[in-house]
Amino acid sequence: MGGMPSGKPPASPFTVHDFQLVLLRRMADHNPGLVEDARHTLGVSIADMREANKRWQAMVRSPRARAAASRYRSVLGTPESVLVRKVGDLECEALLWPVPLWPDLRFEVLLSPTGAVWNEWLIRAPDAPAPTLRTLADLTPWSCTVDEAAHAFAPARPLEGTAPTRWGLSFTAPDEQGVRREVVAEFTWGLLQRMSVR
Repeated sequence: MGGMPSGKPPASPFTVHDFQLVLLRRMADHNPGLVEDARHTLGVSIADMREANKRWQAMVRSPRARAAASRYRSVLGTPESVLVRKVGDLECEALLWPVPLWPDLRFEVLLSPTGAVWNEWLIRAPDAPAPTLRTLADLTPWSCTVDEAAHAFAPARPLEGTAPTRWGLSFTAPDEQGVRREVVAEFTWGLLQRMSVR
């Protein structure tokens, strides 16, 4: 005799659409207005965003969890491109996927030579123009990635983030009057969220 049906429909596949909600959920602490606009663009509710994040966390923490690279492939599909990046003396593989919400960005998963995931964040698409970053006024939320800010205002010092998907940078940048100011910039999933100026 078969078991009683649970009455709960099987979970739908976790897709790129859901993954975008996971990225937004982490950004909502810093930029609720931008996240709200993006949520409306995607036609989803706050509850949808929470549910997607809950499902993602369950996938990541499950005892039967796939290796991180396999998980991204299962959710995002075949990478749009696979690049070789040099990290010190090592050659690493970088897997890039498009993220419809940010057409000029790609989600990059950087793999070590052994296949372990070293980094996972948003970067500028290889064929997309980089933003012009000259002064503090150019550093608006979601305007640039970690690498772009670090190069524009070198030398920049990396800071430990407040969560696994967060990064910080410390650097100096001129204000609109040309006075150099000390800046601490905070990034989530590699995208600028906010900065504090001294």
